[in-house]
Amino acid sequence: MAGNLSNSVVSLSSSLSRLQALNGVFPVFKKEGPTSADVLNALKEALLREAGVTNPNPRKRKKQCMKMGHGGTLDSAASGVLVVGVGNGTKMLSAMLAGSKKYTAVGELGKATDTLDATGTLTLEKPFGHVSRADMEEKLKSFVGDILQVPPLYSALKKDGQRLSVLLKQGQKVEAKPARTVTVYNISLQDFNPPLFTLDIECGGGFYVRSLVDDLGKALSSCAHVKSLTRTKQGPFTLEGVLHEDQWTLGHILKVLQTCPGTDQTTAANLEASPGTDQNSAL
Repeated sequence: MAGNLSNSVVSLSSSLSRLQALNGVFPVFKKEGPTSADVLNALKEALLREAGVTNPNPRKRKKQCMKMGHGGTLDSAASGVLVVGVGNGTKMLSAMLAGSKKYTAVGELGKATDTLDATGTLTLEKPFGHVSRADMEEKLKSFVGDILQVPPLYSALKKDGQRLSVLLKQGQKVEAKPARTVTVYNISLQDFNPPLFTLDIECGGGFYVRSLVDDLGKALSSCAHVKSLTRTKQGPFTLEGVLHEDQWTLGHILKVLQTCPGTDQTTAANLEASPGTDQNSAL
Protein backbone atom coordinates (compact mmCIF):
# COMPACT_ATOMS: atom_id res chain seq x y z
CA MET A 1 0.00 0.00 0.00
CA ALA A 2 2.77 2.39 0.97
CA GLY A 3 4.56 1.62 -2.27
CA ASN A 4 1.46 2.29 -4.36
CA LEU A 5 0.85 5.58 -2.54
CA SER A 6 4.45 6.61 -3.06
CA ASN A 7 4.25 5.78 -6.77
CA SER A 8 1.05 7.82 -7.10
CA VAL A 9 2.68 10.85 -5.47
CA VAL A 10 5.69 10.55 -7.76
CA SER A 11 3.42 10.22 -10.81
CA LEU A 12 1.43 13.32 -9.80
CA SER A 13 4.62 15.29 -9.20
CA SER A 14 6.02 14.19 -12.56
CA SER A 15 2.82 15.15 -14.41
CA LEU A 16 2.76 18.59 -12.82
CA SER A 17 6.45 19.08 -13.57
CA ARG A 18 5.90 18.35 -17.26
CA LEU A 19 2.98 20.78 -17.31
CA GLN A 20 4.94 23.51 -15.53
CA ALA A 21 7.87 23.05 -17.93
CA LEU A 22 5.77 24.19 -20.91
CA ASN A 23 6.96 27.50 -22.42
CA GLY A 24 5.46 28.76 -25.65
CA VAL A 25 2.25 29.55 -27.53
CA PHE A 26 -0.41 27.39 -29.15
CA PRO A 27 -3.90 27.90 -30.68
CA VAL A 28 -7.21 26.64 -29.34
CA PHE A 29 -10.70 26.88 -30.80
CA LYS A 30 -13.10 29.20 -29.01
CA LYS A 31 -16.73 28.36 -29.64
CA GLU A 32 -19.62 30.83 -29.49
CA GLY A 33 -20.91 31.54 -25.97
CA PRO A 34 -18.07 31.52 -23.44
CA THR A 35 -15.78 34.50 -22.96
CA SER A 36 -12.09 34.20 -23.82
CA ALA A 37 -11.39 34.09 -20.07
CA ASP A 38 -13.88 31.23 -19.68
CA VAL A 39 -12.05 29.27 -22.39
CA LEU A 40 -8.71 29.83 -20.70
CA ASN A 41 -10.05 28.67 -17.33
CA ALA A 42 -11.60 25.56 -18.88
CA LEU A 43 -8.29 24.77 -20.60
CA LYS A 44 -6.36 25.15 -17.34
CA GLU A 45 -8.83 22.95 -15.51
CA ALA A 46 -8.58 20.21 -18.16
CA LEU A 47 -4.78 20.20 -18.02
CA LEU A 48 -4.66 20.21 -14.21
CA ARG A 49 -7.11 17.33 -14.05
CA GLU A 50 -5.03 15.40 -16.57
CA ALA A 51 -2.00 16.01 -14.33
CA GLY A 52 -3.90 14.53 -11.40
CA VAL A 53 -4.82 17.69 -9.51
CA THR A 54 -8.08 17.11 -7.66
CA ASN A 55 -10.69 19.87 -7.58
CA PRO A 56 -8.61 22.38 -9.59
CA ASN A 57 -9.84 25.98 -9.43
CA PRO A 58 -8.13 27.90 -12.26
CA ARG A 59 -9.75 31.18 -11.15
CA LYS A 60 -7.77 31.32 -7.89
CA ARG A 61 -4.69 33.12 -9.13
CA LYS A 62 -2.76 32.87 -5.87
CA LYS A 63 -2.95 29.08 -5.99
CA GLN A 64 -2.11 28.65 -9.66
CA CYS A 65 0.68 26.18 -10.31
CA MET A 66 0.97 27.14 -13.98
CA LYS A 67 1.16 30.48 -15.78
CA MET A 68 -1.17 30.92 -18.74
CA GLY A 69 -2.76 33.78 -20.69
CA HIS A 70 -4.44 34.49 -24.03
CA GLY A 71 -3.71 37.06 -26.69
CA GLY A 72 -6.45 38.95 -28.50
CA THR A 73 -9.83 38.75 -26.77
CA LEU A 74 -12.70 37.34 -28.81
CA ASP A 75 -16.24 38.52 -28.04
CA SER A 76 -18.35 35.88 -26.30
CA ALA A 77 -20.56 35.65 -29.40
CA ALA A 78 -17.53 35.12 -31.66
CA SER A 79 -15.68 31.90 -32.42
CA GLY A 80 -12.35 30.89 -33.90
CA VAL A 81 -8.63 31.03 -33.22
CA LEU A 82 -7.57 32.02 -29.70
CA VAL A 83 -3.81 32.04 -29.10
CA VAL A 84 -2.74 30.83 -25.66
CA GLY A 85 0.61 31.52 -23.99
CA VAL A 86 1.94 29.18 -21.31
CA GLY A 87 4.91 29.78 -19.02
CA ASN A 88 7.28 32.30 -20.60
CA GLY A 89 5.12 32.11 -23.70
CA THR A 90 2.80 34.66 -22.09
CA LYS A 91 5.48 37.23 -22.95
CA MET A 92 5.06 36.37 -26.65
CA LEU A 93 1.37 37.28 -26.74
CA SER A 94 1.95 40.98 -27.42
CA ALA A 95 3.63 40.00 -30.68
CA MET A 96 0.54 37.97 -31.58
CA LEU A 97 -1.64 41.01 -30.91
CA ALA A 98 0.49 43.10 -33.25
CA GLY A 99 0.43 40.49 -36.02
CA SER A 100 -2.07 40.01 -38.83
CA LYS A 101 -5.53 38.59 -38.09
CA LYS A 102 -8.23 37.31 -40.40
CA TYR A 103 -11.97 37.21 -39.81
CA THR A 104 -15.09 36.01 -41.58
CA ALA A 105 -18.08 38.13 -40.63
CA VAL A 106 -21.74 37.80 -41.54
CA GLY A 107 -23.50 41.16 -41.37
CA GLU A 108 -27.14 42.14 -41.59
CA LEU A 109 -28.30 45.32 -43.29
CA GLY A 110 -31.22 47.41 -42.05
CA LYS A 111 -30.84 46.83 -38.30
CA ALA A 112 -28.49 48.40 -35.75
CA THR A 113 -27.97 47.29 -32.14
CA ASP A 114 -26.34 48.87 -29.09
CA THR A 115 -23.57 46.24 -29.03
CA LEU A 116 -23.14 46.35 -32.83
CA ASP A 117 -23.82 42.60 -32.98
CA ALA A 118 -26.73 40.16 -32.63
CA THR A 119 -26.44 39.95 -28.83
CA GLY A 120 -27.55 43.54 -28.36
CA THR A 121 -30.82 45.47 -28.26
CA LEU A 122 -32.25 46.79 -31.50
CA THR A 123 -31.75 50.56 -31.65
CA LEU A 124 -32.52 51.47 -35.26
CA GLU A 125 -34.12 50.10 -38.43
CA LYS A 126 -33.60 51.63 -41.88
CA PRO A 127 -34.37 50.63 -45.48
CA PHE A 128 -31.66 48.71 -47.34
CA GLY A 129 -33.34 47.89 -50.66
CA HIS A 130 -31.29 50.56 -52.42
CA VAL A 131 -27.99 48.86 -51.54
CA SER A 132 -26.46 46.81 -54.36
CA ARG A 133 -23.47 44.49 -54.39
CA ALA A 134 -21.57 47.04 -56.47
CA ASP A 135 -22.39 49.77 -53.93
CA MET A 136 -21.04 47.69 -51.07
CA GLU A 137 -17.88 46.69 -52.90
CA GLU A 138 -17.21 50.34 -53.74
CA LYS A 139 -17.73 51.52 -50.15
CA LEU A 140 -15.50 48.77 -48.81
CA LYS A 141 -12.54 50.27 -50.68
CA SER A 142 -12.59 53.26 -48.31
CA PHE A 143 -12.02 50.95 -45.33
CA VAL A 144 -8.72 49.51 -46.59
CA GLY A 145 -5.38 50.86 -45.37
CA ASP A 146 -4.71 52.94 -42.26
CA ILE A 147 -8.12 54.20 -41.17
CA LEU A 148 -9.61 55.93 -38.15
CA GLN A 149 -12.00 53.78 -36.13
CA VAL A 150 -14.02 54.41 -32.96
CA PRO A 151 -14.07 51.27 -30.76
CA PRO A 152 -17.49 49.93 -29.70
CA LEU A 153 -18.86 51.02 -26.34
CA TYR A 154 -19.45 47.37 -25.48
CA SER A 155 -15.85 46.17 -25.52
CA ALA A 156 -12.99 44.86 -23.40
CA LEU A 157 -11.43 48.33 -23.31
CA LYS A 158 -11.24 49.74 -19.81
CA LYS A 159 -12.03 52.91 -17.88
CA ASP A 160 -10.57 53.24 -14.39
CA GLY A 161 -9.68 49.56 -14.45
CA GLN A 162 -13.19 48.41 -15.40
CA ARG A 163 -14.24 47.06 -18.79
CA LEU A 164 -16.59 49.40 -20.65
CA SER A 165 -19.02 46.53 -21.27
CA VAL A 166 -19.23 45.82 -17.53
CA LEU A 167 -19.81 49.49 -16.68
CA LEU A 168 -22.62 49.68 -19.25
CA LYS A 169 -24.30 46.56 -17.87
CA GLN A 170 -24.16 48.20 -14.43
CA GLY A 171 -26.14 51.11 -15.83
CA GLN A 172 -23.28 53.58 -15.75
CA LYS A 173 -22.79 56.21 -18.43
CA VAL A 174 -19.77 55.57 -20.64
CA GLU A 175 -18.30 57.88 -23.24
CA ALA A 176 -16.95 56.48 -26.48
CA LYS A 177 -13.20 56.16 -26.75
CA PRO A 178 -11.64 58.57 -29.26
CA ALA A 179 -11.06 57.37 -32.80
CA ARG A 180 -7.74 55.65 -33.31
CA THR A 181 -5.74 54.51 -36.30
CA VAL A 182 -6.08 50.84 -37.23
CA THR A 183 -4.79 48.93 -40.24
CA VAL A 184 -6.89 46.94 -42.69
CA TYR A 185 -4.86 44.95 -45.20
CA ASN A 186 -7.72 43.56 -47.22
CA ILE A 187 -11.51 43.25 -47.31
CA SER A 188 -13.47 41.13 -49.78
CA LEU A 189 -17.22 40.67 -50.16
CA GLN A 190 -17.73 36.91 -50.29
CA ASP A 191 -21.51 36.81 -50.41
CA PHE A 192 -24.31 39.35 -50.90
CA ASN A 193 -27.85 38.17 -50.26
CA PRO A 194 -29.67 41.15 -48.68
CA PRO A 195 -30.16 41.71 -45.88
CA LEU A 196 -27.22 39.37 -45.23
CA PHE A 197 -23.68 39.77 -46.51
CA THR A 198 -20.37 38.02 -45.76
CA LEU A 199 -16.98 39.70 -45.48
CA ASP A 200 -13.46 38.28 -45.31
CA ILE A 201 -11.18 40.73 -43.49
CA GLU A 202 -7.45 40.82 -42.82
CA CYS A 203 -6.39 43.46 -40.31
CA GLY A 204 -3.88 44.46 -37.65
CA GLY A 205 -4.23 44.72 -33.88
CA GLY A 206 -6.86 46.89 -32.20
CA PHE A 207 -9.34 46.54 -35.07
CA TYR A 208 -13.04 45.91 -34.36
CA VAL A 209 -15.10 44.11 -37.00
CA ARG A 210 -18.29 45.27 -35.28
CA SER A 211 -17.28 48.91 -35.77
CA LEU A 212 -16.44 48.25 -39.43
CA VAL A 213 -19.86 46.73 -40.14
CA ASP A 214 -21.60 49.56 -38.27
CA ASP A 215 -19.63 52.17 -40.22
CA LEU A 216 -20.29 50.33 -43.49
CA GLY A 217 -24.03 50.39 -42.90
CA LYS A 218 -23.93 54.14 -42.29
CA ALA A 219 -21.79 54.71 -45.39
CA LEU A 220 -24.48 52.93 -47.42
CA SER A 221 -27.21 55.25 -46.05
CA SER A 222 -28.62 52.42 -44.00
CA CYS A 223 -27.42 50.58 -40.90
CA ALA A 224 -25.98 47.16 -40.12
CA HIS A 225 -24.74 44.86 -37.37
CA VAL A 226 -22.68 41.66 -37.10
CA LYS A 227 -24.74 38.45 -36.98
CA SER A 228 -21.80 36.08 -36.60
CA LEU A 229 -18.02 36.41 -36.43
CA THR A 230 -15.20 33.88 -36.76
CA ARG A 231 -11.48 34.57 -36.40
CA THR A 232 -9.80 32.36 -38.98
CA LYS A 233 -6.19 33.43 -38.38
CA GLN A 234 -4.13 35.05 -35.64
CA GLY A 235 -0.41 35.48 -36.23
CA PRO A 236 0.91 32.22 -37.73
CA PHE A 237 -2.06 30.17 -36.49
CA THR A 238 -5.16 29.26 -38.54
CA LEU A 239 -8.36 27.31 -37.95
CA GLU A 240 -6.79 24.22 -39.50
CA GLY A 241 -4.33 23.82 -36.63
CA VAL A 242 -6.40 24.76 -33.57
CA LEU A 243 -6.97 22.40 -30.64
CA HIS A 244 -10.63 21.68 -29.91
CA GLU A 245 -11.88 20.81 -26.43
CA ASP A 246 -11.35 17.07 -26.86
CA GLN A 247 -7.71 17.82 -27.66
CA TRP A 248 -6.91 19.90 -24.59
CA THR A 249 -4.21 17.52 -23.35
CA LEU A 250 -0.48 17.85 -22.80
CA GLY A 251 0.22 15.47 -25.65
CA HIS A 252 -1.76 17.46 -28.20
CA ILE A 253 -0.30 20.76 -27.01
CA LEU A 254 3.23 19.43 -27.49
CA LYS A 255 2.39 18.69 -31.14
CA VAL A 256 1.52 22.30 -31.96
CA LEU A 257 3.43 24.31 -29.34
CA GLN A 258 5.67 27.08 -30.68
CA THR A 259 8.40 27.29 -28.07
CA CYS A 260 9.91 30.51 -26.80
CA PRO A 261 13.19 31.71 -28.32
CA GLY A 262 16.02 30.20 -26.33
CA THR A 263 13.96 27.28 -24.98
CA ASP A 264 16.13 24.27 -24.25
CA GLN A 265 15.25 21.87 -27.07
CA THR A 266 16.52 18.95 -24.99
CA THR A 267 13.94 19.81 -22.34
CA ALA A 268 11.23 19.99 -24.99
CA ALA A 269 12.28 16.61 -26.37
CA ASN A 270 12.24 15.11 -22.87
CA LEU A 271 8.73 16.48 -22.34
CA GLU A 272 7.50 14.72 -25.46
CA ALA A 273 9.20 11.47 -24.49
CA SER A 274 8.20 11.54 -20.81
CA PRO A 275 6.38 8.42 -19.60
CA GLY A 276 2.66 9.00 -19.17
CA THR A 277 2.45 11.65 -21.90
CA ASP A 278 0.18 9.82 -24.33
CA GLN A 279 0.10 11.69 -27.62
CA ASN A 280 -3.25 10.10 -28.49
CA SER A 281 -4.98 10.49 -25.13
CA ALA A 282 -8.50 11.94 -24.82
CA LEU A 283 -9.27 11.60 -28.51
